[in-house]
Amino acid sequence: MIGFMPDDIFFYVYCSNATKPFSEADLLELLTRSRENNAKVSLTGVLLYKDGNFMQALEGPEPAIRELLKKIHGDSRHQDVVRMLEGRSADRQFPYWYMGFQNLNSEEVKNTPGYTEFLNTPLTIGFDHPDPCRFLIGVGI
Repeated sequence: MIGFMPDDIFFYVYCSNATKPFSEADLLELLTRSRENNAKVSLTGVLLYKDGNFMQALEGPEPAIRELLKKIHGDSRHQDVVRMLEGRSADRQFPYWYMGFQNLNSEEVKNTPGYTEFLNTPLTIGFDHPDPCRFLIGVGI
């Protein structure tokens, strides 16, 4: 596990729209680069992608997350970046994932035990309350 004191764990969840659809190759490249960069600054988390929408949960040192968010807001592949949830946690939810990933469009996901129709809801619509984000990433539920 990545070593931090419990009060050092900051988390941030956002949703965004892709400016153009991501292919499987685009997603793999993004994932590979994210894992390499996140490992350098002790960030962990998960990235969900569905129908041109992203939801990402990041956790780790707050300065590293804030710096990454500046890059995300300036990235031409994203638009409408919306903060969904942020705060502090006693523990990491993804301690071994420099960036976990799931393409929610795949048939494999739909056949996974525990899959719910909730995952068919666009990631950026209807989240005027943080509980769906917490449900998806396992924070505080």
